[in-house]
Amino acid sequence: MFKIHQRRYLGNKAKVLDLIGEVIKKNIGHFNSFCDIFAGTGSVGAYFNNEDKKIILNDFLYHNYVTLNAFLSSENFDGNKIKNLIEKLNQLESKEENYFSINFGDRYFCKKNAIKIGVIREKIKKWFVSGVINRKEKNILLTSLIYSIDKIANTVGHYDAYIKKEIKEKDFKLKMLDIDLEKNKNNEIYNMDANVLIREIECDVLYIDPPYNSRQYANMYHVLENLALWQKPEVKGVAKKFDTIHLKSGYNQKNAIDFFEDLILNAKTKYILLSYNNMGNKGHSRSNARMSDEDILRVLSQRGKVEIFEKEYKEFTTGKSKRGENKERVFFVEIVK
Repeated sequence: MFKIHQRRYLGNKAKVLDLIGEVIKKNIGHFNSFCDIFAGTGSVGAYFNNEDKKIILNDFLYHNYVTLNAFLSSENFDGNKIKNLIEKLNQLESKEENYFSINFGDRYFCKKNAIKIGVIREKIKKWFVSGVINRKEKNILLTSLIYSIDKIANTVGHYDAYIKKEIKEKDFKLKMLDIDLEKNKNNEIYNMDANVLIREIECDVLYIDPPYNSRQYANMYHVLENLALWQKPEVKGVAKKFDTIHLKSGYNQKNAIDFFEDLILNAKTKYILLSYNNMGNKGHSRSNARMSDEDILRVLSQRGKVEIFEKEYKEFTTGKSKRGENKERVFFVEIVK
């Protein structure tokens, strides 16, 4: 089975979950609801997921929403049906070119695998449109496809570019997902702008892990976003990207602090935890942090006293940045105003 943390993703918090958990244990203790408003792969929400808690997860990218829904939503699905359909998908073969193979074959994947990925995606769409599978089941199959091809992609871990070498042919297989519906029964999953959603929800603990720098996640994961949406847009350039202007995040821009302040001031929560590394201006210009420590502290202190907890860890970079050890930090605020 695929487990939720088994994806390569920039900023994935799987390695610092113990720090986040320790901060909550020592400073909060029991809580009933937890919101990860920039959830990404969902590893943080999954860490706290329990049948007696409500976990609210949100991500602006649709392919992340698909995987969050598959692993952590309360919607029902037929496990035996999924198992049989996965077997059928794994057995699909074709030599006929399709949208995916034409654009991404011999680039991000070998031609044979790119053809198969396109064929599988078409089959999933057909099953959903014809009513063979419900929305949850469609998202489970799509998530299995995303996780399986992520392991064979001709990249350094994201899709901003592909490795320009001969691609070795690798086998890939879809697998079942490790889903615990009992734990998911109170959960809510969203695909919204965080600054819009914050006005519509309430929670005990708000966890915030925004983009740190100018690298837009829509560009870094455009292949997976394209595959999940399956609208077959025109793609351009060497990297074969579609137009992602509508998916740009304000947190990657120079005025990121304005978006952050709007989020913080509108949060209806008892506690805020913010993950933001100590990168500052020490790396490539695209990697430099968009919000200074001074601005972060100024904004957070409007809601209460700020404490900072740290842990050293080796971050996942884009493959070119060599910055050594980094510090992951958690800013903690108990809301008083």
